[in-house]
Amino acid sequence: MARVIFHVDMDAFFASVEQRDHPEYRGKPVIVGSPPDQRGVVCAASYEARKFKVRSAMPSRTAGKLCPHGIFVRPRMEAYRAESGIIMGILHQFSRCVEKVSVDEAYLDLSEGFGGYGDLDDALRAAVPVAQEIKERIARERRLTASIGVGSNKFLAKLGSDFQKPDGLTMIAEREKVDFLKPLSVRAVHGVGPVTAEALESKGIKTIGDLQTTALDLHAIVGSFADSLRARAFGNDDRPLDLSEERKSISSETTFLEDTDDRRVLRGALKELAADVADTLRKSSMAALTVQVKVRYSDFKTLTRQTRVEEAVAESADLYRLACTLLARDRLVTRPLRLLGIGVSTLVPPSPQLRLPI
Repeated sequence: MARVIFHVDMDAFFASVEQRDHPEYRGKPVIVGSPPDQRGVVCAASYEARKFKVRSAMPSRTAGKLCPHGIFVRPRMEAYRAESGIIMGILHQFSRCVEKVSVDEAYLDLSEGFGGYGDLDDALRAAVPVAQEIKERIARERRLTASIGVGSNKFLAKLGSDFQKPDGLTMIAEREKVDFLKPLSVRAVHGVGPVTAEALESKGIKTIGDLQTTALDLHAIVGSFADSLRARAFGNDDRPLDLSEERKSISSETTFLEDTDDRRVLRGALKELAADVADTLRKSSMAALTVQVKVRYSDFKTLTRQTRVEEAVAESADLYRLACTLLARDRLVTRPLRLLGIGVSTLVPPSPQLRLPI
């Protein structure tokens, strides 16, 4: 059966809700987060603010310097979650298979409705009007815009939704996917963070096209991620939708190019992992009461250690600090590590107070 996947991504969601609810903000640079004269971070920025290079997770003071005329608005998480619930309800009217990724994005599997097409590209083209109808429903009923990607898998659908933001609609045809991917940066591949990107780029692999044609051994560059990376480079992704109603945990891990116990390398990796988990928490409008570290040694022995905190954490600095504490407390770095990871669970709504990472 032809696989037809949508990725629906609301455009600048928090800021767009504020601009909708406050007509005086429309067309102006809106920055959702703490005021620039207080310790805090940016939760979201309107497209007008993004022109000044304001971005999520940036210290509010920095955002204030970049965009001195920006309108800073305290986040209203309850309002955003309520709006998200209504939008997810609209999506469920188009498919019974909906994976809510975060408060402002979701995957839909519409394969069942287009299984009669013998040719996959015919099925994808036939699904485009449905994507357009979803966009029109959200615009008409919620006065917000969404970008939608249509593809044969989650990876391509996500790339499609990012391609023509805001208010975009991009279908990536199966016959054209390899050529579509060629000019894109390797950083566009899900799972390629700054460290992995730098490792690839240092070997001359800067675009997905370079990944498609390289004769280099990717395992020597990115470890166990090599097979998945190669598959993504050709637009292949067999991940199913996760239809569980509630996310129970979030994690991020990295496999080192060479086993290491170098404290500088480990600290750098931990900071990147903490930032990745914090970003997912922010997008999911969640915080965590349980923080876990995971290590794997050269002999593939794997250990995890965790701690429970009284006040939920969501900032990368807090996650980094707790992870360092766990590594030191249980003396996990007594020999070189092959893999290092950070995970969080016991997810709860975040505290309304936003703090600047230390």
